[in-house]
Formats: sequence, structure tokens, C-alpha cells
Amino acid sequence: PSKTSPFVRHVVATLLGIYFALFCFGWYALHFLLQSGITYGIMILTGVEHMHKYCLVVALGYLSFCQITRVYVFDYGMYSLHSLRMPSLLEYFSYNCNFMGILAGPTCSYNDYIAFIEGTPYRHRDLENKGKVNGKSRLNDPSPNTEVIRKLATCFISLLVFLSVCKVCPVERNVDDDFIATTPFYAQVVYLYLSMLTTRPKYYFVWTLADAINNAAGFGFNGYDSNGLPRWDLISNLRIMNIELATSFKVFLDNWNIQTAHWLKRVCYERCPYNPTAATFLLSAMWHGAYPGYYLTFLTGIVITLAARAVRHNVRPYFMGSPTLKFVYDVITWAATQIAICYTVIPFVLLSVGPSLKFYRSWYFCIHIGCILLAIALPVKPRHLRLKEQQPAIQPSLESTDSNSNQKQKAT
Repeated sequence: PSKTSPFVRHVVATLLGIYFALFCFGWYALHFLLQSGITYGIMILTGVEHMHKYCLVVALGYLSFCQITRVYVFDYGMYSLHSLRMPSLLEYFSYNCNFMGILAGPTCSYNDYIAFIEGTPYRHRDLENKGKVNGKSRLNDPSPNTEVIRKLATCFISLLVFLSVCKVCPVERNVDDDFIATTPFYAQVVYLYLSMLTTRPKYYFVWTLADAINNAAGFGFNGYDSNGLPRWDLISNLRIMNIELATSFKVFLDNWNIQTAHWLKRVCYERCPYNPTAATFLLSAMWHGAYPGYYLTFLTGIVITLAARAVRHNVRPYFMGSPTLKFVYDVITWAATQIAICYTVIPFVLLSVGPSLKFYRSWYFCIHIGCILLAIALPVKPRHLRLKEQQPAIQPSLESTDSNSNQKQKAT
């Protein structure tokens, strides 16, 4: 950033991104420019109060049109991250079409991207630390080389695992008539877990590679850790160990496709006054595409999320009394979470309605039924009521803090 002007970086990022898109998608890559141009026009013509609504509706409608057409043609931080300044057309195209993320993402906030282009994250972190980390001066931009090598090694291992085991446990076998008829139910559960486990490395490969590409370009710096080492996880899209060891549905989702989850939270969950969980899952399904399996996955996800939330609020406190009970609870919830995730996302992999419903019928919709009963039997207060209860609790603490500070001032 200290050697090249933001204008040149914007131009290079945009032109390289468009070139990569043209190379991969041909003239269909013009959709990137067309959609960006339409939403930029909306930002110019509408006021600040309504531009986010119009842009979301138009962008989502355009995306849905493209995805539905694709099926027939090819047959297969809301307030802290908002920008007070209208971006220039070059900045806007650079943000949407830059070469680092145009193919596989990950998504990022506009402010983070502009800070990267202008080099401000490095300067801000130096100012926060007064130019020093652990007493040592930091005059140069932090190097991402070590982190890029580590992530490329993760990519290699993920790709190797996927190519080695994906053929051993095909997901389609879960809906095979002979397999369903001849395999005991406990073995079907184990096979479901193994077959879905072998599909995840391909996502680990793609998202980690995209993260490494952004880091190699200098994007993703997130300050320094307690040891003075640079962190490059600003736009990381997953945490593999947290995913595989997740003990709740929420923990799994919080560590999977992280940047998209942040976007969904900012634009939908935190803005929707009622049923934000259902609205967020529906928006996520529409964003993913037009295949029915996506909608079955996210509808199932709504039910399981509500049940998991109810269990956590009503059952978990009884297991926090001792380390042994907590360990037992963690083991049980880990197994339940992994099976629930596999049960939820198998339509996402199968895509079609027929095979997905066939799988659920072979399981007698047991997890659907169990989660609905749990959500009904173990009530949880709606989110907007919980927030109202938290606000009075915050006010006394603020008042006590003010009174303490006033007493200190009087004492001095």
C-alpha cells in the first residue's frame, strides 16, 4: 500500500477480476458488471434511508433470475461497517469484481476492502500499538507468507483427502433401495455421518484457497495476537477444527461459511423484527440457488435451530455443575450435532426433491418430529423479548459505573 496509489490498485484489481471472470464464464461474466451497475445506479438515485432495501431486493431478484435461468440453460456488521461516503464507480466495481474474490469469495465488508486498498489497516494497527508490538517497532507491512504457506498446505491435504475417500462413501448410497432394505438403522446413521464427512474437504479446499489468495495479495490482515504475530483471519471463511468438534448447531454454523453468515446476520437477522431465524434461512436458500434441495435443507435447519436453542436454554444448565457432567454433555451434544447436521444438509447435496424425501421417509422424519416436539415442550422467549429484558439490566450497571466515577472525582 505504501508503494502504489489506491487508484492503481483499484484498476488492477478490477481488470484482473474481469479477465478471470471472462476466462472462466465467457460473456456471462458481464452479469457481474450489469448487476453492479444497476445497484450503483440505485445508490445514486435513492436516498440513504432506503437504498439498502432497494439494492437488496433488486440484487436478490437479479440473482434469482440468473439462477433459475441457469437451471434451464445449463440443466444442472450492519452499523459499524456502513459507509458514510458514496463510493466512486471505480471503487464500487473494484469491490464487486476484484480478482481475489470474484470466483470463490469470500465476501467482505466494503469498508474492510477499501481499508485494504488504501493500506489503512496496517497504519491503524500501528497507531493502536503506538507503532510497537511487544516493545518492538514495526516499520514494515506485515508479511503474509507464513500464513499463505500454511493455508496452501491445508488446501493440499483437503484435496488429497477428498480425492481419496469421496468415492469410498458416496452420498447417493444413503437413498439406495438395497442399502436401506438390508442395512441396520445404526449402520445407516454411521454411514450418513461418514458420507457427509467426506464431502466437506472440497469446501475446505476451495474456501481455504480463496483465503490464501486474498492473503497473498495483502488482504485479510486483522492485527497482531498476544505474541506479536500478525493475524490473517479477517476474511477467513471457516475454522475446520471448530466445525468437526462442534457441540451445537449454532457453533457449527458460526464456523462454516463465516463471511456469508456475517452478511446474512447484518442484512436480515438483526433487521427482521419477527421470526428472524426463519427469514434468515429463507434468504440463505434464495441466495444459494433454485434447487429444491436447498430449500429442504434450510427449512429443516429452522426446526433444528429452534430445538437446539430450546435444549441449550433448558437442559444445559443441569450439566454445568461438574467437569464430568460437562464432558458427558459435550460428548452427547457432539454426536447429536454431527448427526443433525448430516440429516439437515443431505438434501443440499442431493439437490432434488425425490431423493431427499426418500431419505427422510427412510428415517421416518424422526429428527423433524423430535425437534418439533422439543421446540414445543421446551419454550424459549422470542428474541425481541429477550433483548427488551436485557436493556433494563444494562442501565443499572451504567448508572453504577457513572456513580463510581463521580465518587472518584470527588475524592480527588
